[in-house]
Amino acid sequence: MSFKALNNIYIVGLGALGAMYASKLQDLDQDSVKIIADPQRMEKYRRSRFTVNAEQRSFQYISPGDPVPYADLIIVTVKFHALSQAIQDIRSFVGPDTTIISLLNGIGSEELIGAVVGTEHLLHAYAVGMDAMRKGMVFRYSNMGRIVFGDKGNGNSTVKVLALKDLFERAKIPFLTPENIERALWTKFMMNVGINQASTILKAPYGEFQKPSPARELMLMAAREVLQLSQYYGVELSEADITEFIKIIETLTPDGKTSMLQDIEANRKTEVEIFAGAVMEMGKTHKIATPVNETFYRIIRYMETTGTHQ
Repeated sequence: MSFKALNNIYIVGLGALGAMYASKLQDLDQDSVKIIADPQRMEKYRRSRFTVNAEQRSFQYISPGDPVPYADLIIVTVKFHALSQAIQDIRSFVGPDTTIISLLNGIGSEELIGAVVGTEHLLHAYAVGMDAMRKGMVFRYSNMGRIVFGDKGNGNSTVKVLALKDLFERAKIPFLTPENIERALWTKFMMNVGINQASTILKAPYGEFQKPSPARELMLMAAREVLQLSQYYGVELSEADITEFIKIIETLTPDGKTSMLQDIEANRKTEVEIFAGAVMEMGKTHKIATPVNETFYRIIRYMETTGTHQ
């Protein structure tokens, strides 16, 4: 099966993930990677000094509507609360053959993007196992983790999937293409609901969850509510999936922190709505109690609004 190489790569969202992947793709081809940003944000970026793993980086920028070629690939790495604007920002860069992957946490961002630009452009994807940290414009990571992706309806061998595999192989970006990407997405969602929220409430790094402990037990209590709900969505996660995500957590830098804990420490809005909030909504729909996530939701919202993370 033949495919066209992905050369024009546009990234929206220059946080820890965006900077990490932009740097790796820039190493492959300096001119192929561009960051999508509105003029105000672009000016801020241009005045900043980006450092990724102690190496200074200079990125190229484009604004919505700029007369540049259509993207071969768009990578969306914004936080969920910025997704609506990001969707509008990418619209002018989407051509007939553009592929889009969303690396947002949670489930459902692909449907939101596809509703505006067309579902035919979307591969379903997520990033897992990375320990990227951000402080201002300084980014560091010791474990890149991997990008997991596939075609929701047609598996892991479509033209779009093969082209993305080719790009990541050339850029030395670790990846995995499971046969069932929807089930894989739910597994990542279950992991996020557990580790991101428990780590934020306990103000705990990964190391606290890498061994049997009350912290790990709290994480698993939240995750098992997702496991129970998955049965109602044709996914049917199991305890074996929990065992697998614990193995992933055990590979992370012990003093590293989840993105949600980093957000709360930096006074940024968290993604609690797409974690505990989503679990609560699914629970209400199917009349399933979700007491752990309901408690997590209230605690994290309180932390957001009162600054009690200090």
